[in-house]
Amino acid sequence: MTKIAIVTGASRGLGRNTALSIARGGNDVIVTYQSREDEARAVVTEIEAMGRKALAFQLDMGNITAFAPFAEQLRGALREVWQRDSVDHLVNNAGHGDYALIEETTEAQFDGLVDVHFKGVYFLTQALLPLIADGGRIVNLSSGLTRLTYPGYAAYAAVKAAVETLSVYMAKELGSRGIAVNTVAPGAIETDFGGGAVRDNREINQAFAAMTALGRVGLPDDIGPMIASLLHEDNRWVNAQRIEVSGGQGI
Repeated sequence: MTKIAIVTGASRGLGRNTALSIARGGNDVIVTYQSREDEARAVVTEIEAMGRKALAFQLDMGNITAFAPFAEQLRGALREVWQRDSVDHLVNNAGHGDYALIEETTEAQFDGLVDVHFKGVYFLTQALLPLIADGGRIVNLSSGLTRLTYPGYAAYAAVKAAVETLSVYMAKELGSRGIAVNTVAPGAIETDFGGGAVRDNREINQAFAAMTALGRVGLPDDIGPMIASLLHEDNRWVNAQRIEVSGGQGI
């Protein structure tokens, strides 16, 4: 039976690549976006061109009050489009970059990172648990910056480290339902994430390339297919793991 995956923050960058990679593997995808509806619709069109089903929903990961209504909206769409009451996979990808040295970080910056990257992941997953099928998969996105350091990324890396711990607890608590939960930690990637810092700032790009064994920073095509493969039945015994996909960053 065709699997259905939800990928949050899939209108662009890594989320977009992940959604397309899942569809190429023969599964259907529900994508969420915060503000770029046109780009999300374009992703849906690409997925449908592969012969797969896709839907796009607006969702602000920093607004926890929106999660219950989103779950109900999703429940209705599943019944209407798939004649099902559940999805199989959840990829918690949505996020933003906000970087500053510790001495310069504002409370608003800190709270924004916590709300989207940690609190949002925690409570969205909670809201969607009744809709995730037994035997399903959850993938939470972290960062290579939880293992190595780069000035200005302290708050971002800290909330991603919290997600890594949360993933292990999810795996423990959801194991009785056969739901595997893992964390994927990409290294530096060339996207418009964080204002396109890695892609557009030559100094940052070269700094991360120099600390990577394969001699360059990553591209979305280096990450999306790996996430899609982690959802495959062949990887059913991979659980409670932090999997870094960085080309050998910082070794």
